[in-house]
Amino acid sequence: MEKYTHLGVYGILINDNQILLIKKSRGPHIGKWDLPGGTIEFGEEPYETLKREFYEETGINEIEGTIRTAKSYTIVYPYKDDQLEELHHIGIIYNVKLINEKYHLKIDGDNQDSLGARWISIEEVKHLEITPFVKGLFSY
Repeated sequence: MEKYTHLGVYGILINDNQILLIKKSRGPHIGKWDLPGGTIEFGEEPYETLKREFYEETGINEIEGTIRTAKSYTIVYPYKDDQLEELHHIGIIYNVKLINEKYHLKIDGDNQDSLGARWISIEEVKHLEITPFVKGLFSY
């Protein structure tokens, strides 16, 4: 079994008792709701990754963020041709605030990692399929 480590940066944006999530289009959590974010590119600062990924996946480009925590988990999943892969996923998690309330939300996805972004009520989240990073935010 192949083993990989993935380091990403993710943002928590909550407004009016709703959280902004994206629906995953690939990887071990395909079809689940996740925090906007993704991989740090070579030489990129984590905060710049947050802003870039947030814009790519949600269409929101005027944000500010502060580091909340760093979390990790491991998962084994079928990768290619039913071969298993073990992934150690490390996430630097930021609290995010909107700087500008005017934006065009990417509800149709980014043609890469997201099938679309959506504001979801905090109450509704517990009824959805969510990733470990989202699950870690709530006590259910």
